[in-house]
Amino acid sequence: MVFSSLTFLCVFLPVTAALYFLLPGQKAKNIWLLLASLVFYAWGESYRVVLMILCALFNWGMGLVIDHATHRGKKALVVVAFLADLAFLGVFKYASFAVETVNQVFSLSLPDPAISLPIGISFFTFQAMSYVAEVYRGQVKAAKNFFRVLLYISLFPQLIAGPIVRYRDVEEAIDHRHTTVNGAARGLRRFLFGLGRKCLIANTLGVFVDAVFAMDASKLSLPAAWLGAIFYTLQIYFDFSGYSDMAIGLGQLFGFRFPENFDDPYASGSIREFWRKWHISLTSWFRENLYFPLGGNRKGKARTHLNRFLVFLFTGLWHGANWTFVVWGLYHWLFMTLETIFPKMTKKMGPLRHVYTMLVVVIGFVIFRADSLQQAGLMLGTMFGGAKMTAEQSIALSDALNPMVLAAGAAGCMLSLPLRKIGPARKKPARVFSYAFALALLVVCMFSLAGGAYNPFIYFRF
Repeated sequence: MVFSSLTFLCVFLPVTAALYFLLPGQKAKNIWLLLASLVFYAWGESYRVVLMILCALFNWGMGLVIDHATHRGKKALVVVAFLADLAFLGVFKYASFAVETVNQVFSLSLPDPAISLPIGISFFTFQAMSYVAEVYRGQVKAAKNFFRVLLYISLFPQLIAGPIVRYRDVEEAIDHRHTTVNGAARGLRRFLFGLGRKCLIANTLGVFVDAVFAMDASKLSLPAAWLGAIFYTLQIYFDFSGYSDMAIGLGQLFGFRFPENFDDPYASGSIREFWRKWHISLTSWFRENLYFPLGGNRKGKARTHLNRFLVFLFTGLWHGANWTFVVWGLYHWLFMTLETIFPKMTKKMGPLRHVYTMLVVVIGFVIFRADSLQQAGLMLGTMFGGAKMTAEQSIALSDALNPMVLAAGAAGCMLSLPLRKIGPARKKPARVFSYAFALALLVVCMFSLAGGAYNPFIYFRF
């Protein structure tokens, strides 16, 4: 496992930042950041860092070869690189899933390979693939220095759960970046706001959500199912957007500008709008590296629908080796297709289009969160079954629900609204208050982490 949260906050981050700012020159700072990132990822299970280094080395080498190849050769080489990367990802992430599926379909008993899944493998593999694709498209020159590519792929703020950063976004900053006191302070403030979203909202809601999804049919009631579904929708947003805020803030602390990953997705008025605002770096990756190469929307309506089908199929698979993720991806493709075929569908709904969008999203996240399609069916059947709540179900709900969960749910609903983004806070009182509030969040979060159970980021496993 990676550093515990308190070890990261109290030891790793302060030491890394202090030495970073004390070291003279960009080269020394880069070497220190690279070493710190490798230690961060290797902590606990050193074999994982070897896999990441090999992945970076392979794609760095392919980038050099592609950069000097002929036009026809470039295309063949980038296909080879992508297939090798996908095979690497497939072995570690999908081998057990493939064996289980074959056993079920053909009534076999093939042994489970039980390969340990390296944390964040989907993120660093996609960044490595992005580098090769950018070299192939001529958007960047292949790096002659391997350690530049390794630093890009392993940079610890966004290594484990994104956002997925393109090489061209950080290429210039690797050698030429400058961090001001104000910039570093703003980065730390955003990091602490993200930490608060994760610890105080996502973690609190997660306890209730886990209890609801662990209930059997006799204890699961309609109110519990709906609260579990809604609170998970809030939990995954504040968990993932909290991590993205932390990554972007730490990137700013060290002089990097990472892309935004969320843009008030729960204020969307359609599923198409939702996917422009949710996990933006992933949708951008699939658009650039799958949708456009397949032809995008340039080859007729039927081909466009097929291309989108493939994008959402692989988006679902990217999230995990379970049929629930596949169904979740295709479920969103279905509504995207309906909105494309009937472009005025959501406009005719008026204000209700937001209700429609969130209903689709909540139902989708029930499928996403469930351990199996059977559990998803139980949850959805209870949500729409309308059965009367029994005394046993009432007790189960009251045991799981408490004022802290309700407060976190209310805060999550409020903060999901498109509130004005916190900017530079030009007026001194507002600026001072924002930093004081961030420090207060740090103290509260540290107490919460010290007294709570281990609750990793949801996207660690993707």
